[in-house]
Amino acid sequence: MRIVVQRVGSSSVLVDSEIVGSIGVGLLLLVGVTHDDDEKDAEWLARKISAMRLFRDEDDKMNLSVKDIDGEVLVVSQFTLFASTKKGSRPSFLGAAKPGHAESIYENFKTLLHQEIGQPLESGVFGADMKLVIENDGPVTILLDSKDKE
Repeated sequence: MRIVVQRVGSSSVLVDSEIVGSIGVGLLLLVGVTHDDDEKDAEWLARKISAMRLFRDEDDKMNLSVKDIDGEVLVVSQFTLFASTKKGSRPSFLGAAKPGHAESIYENFKTLLHQEIGQPLESGVFGADMKLVIENDGPVTILLDSKDKE
């Protein structure tokens, strides 16, 4: 799994011009799933993200997690995180998992992350054409890949 983690002041996701998920201060997560991802990948990333210290403390140091600040989380599926641009000008998405497998892992990740942070999550609609509104804070943007856990 690959996840782009963005610290945001606010973010929302729209489908057919309608807001389906919206948060204030917290994290926007763009989630990509590949063929061999499984529950262990989702578990590792949920634990990692819930504990990541990306928010400023009273000394202006990034020492607080999303849990520490009671921040919100918006999770959006993004198969393009597994794009290959090795050949030609048009990206290949063969590295992305098939929709059935990807949705299962994505939904499992959302459940695990909800359990880790102890509050509800907002999310996009899996497989939909979505528009994102992002107020990136910092900017702080981190790329996580579950294959890097070893």
